[in-house]
Amino acid sequence: MGIVDDAKDALDATGKRIGRAVDDARDTVEDRVEEGKADAKVKQAEAERDATKAKNDYKNELRNDT
Repeated sequence: MGIVDDAKDALDATGKRIGRAVDDARDTVEDRVEEGKADAKVKQAEAERDATKAKNDYKNELRNDT
């Protein structure tokens, strides 16, 4: 029965390795998604900052022209 037990152990080890590989791949994808969401939030915040600055600059120009 040694060969059968060795085969079972080999299959079990292979299954665990495949499971870890799938988990690692899923974690990598999730990390990239989170990174993309964070980048999008940063870009949105920068755009809002730039829009506010442009609006304030315009208001200052109007005040200075009078």
